[in-house]
Amino acid sequence: MKMIHFLFLFALVSFTSHASVNDFCVADLKGPDSPSGYQCKPPNTVTVDDFVFSGFVAGNTTNTFNAALTSAFVTDFPGVNGLGVSAARLDIAKGGSIPMHTHPAATELLIMVEGQITAGFMTPTALYTKTLKPGDIMVFPQGQLHFQVNSGNGKATAFLAFSSANPGAQLLDLLLFGNTLPSDLVAQTTFLDVAQVKKLKARFGGRG
Repeated sequence: MKMIHFLFLFALVSFTSHASVNDFCVADLKGPDSPSGYQCKPPNTVTVDDFVFSGFVAGNTTNTFNAALTSAFVTDFPGVNGLGVSAARLDIAKGGSIPMHTHPAATELLIMVEGQITAGFMTPTALYTKTLKPGDIMVFPQGQLHFQVNSGNGKATAFLAFSSANPGAQLLDLLLFGNTLPSDLVAQTTFLDVAQVKKLKARFGGRG
């Protein structure tokens, strides 16, 4: 377990290799976000608590995906603003999964802590998939479509590191079936029948 924690910290430090160790910009979350991040809080209002995140605990996995992501992104952890790094904790109950998704703004590093996860990513020409156990690490390049499935007999936990303070996420299921496009149009573009599309829309909050 100590080695896993060391690797997790090493990943975070590696992602910040381009940031000056003496330069920081704690996010002023009251202001607008921008492609370069949030504006900085006035230095005289910055405290040590801006550089500490204390909520890295298991989330509630009672949901559609039987999974929970506890994020330490810039909106949760203002001290990472502008540093090109953030983290998350992933908990997946037995039989749960994180469906196909991408992170438009970040590479993801997954560090297995407990249980077993089958994960992978795909490109237009190849599929890369592996069953991971504690001590294993897998990287998902920025923008690549990827997934994580609990393939073990109990709960699974992993720590995640990202190369952005705000990695963003686009879940394929929500994009396809959480919208207001007419069901017959979605059926035509996905080769699913209309009844199945309506069923999925009802599950993911879509209409039409």
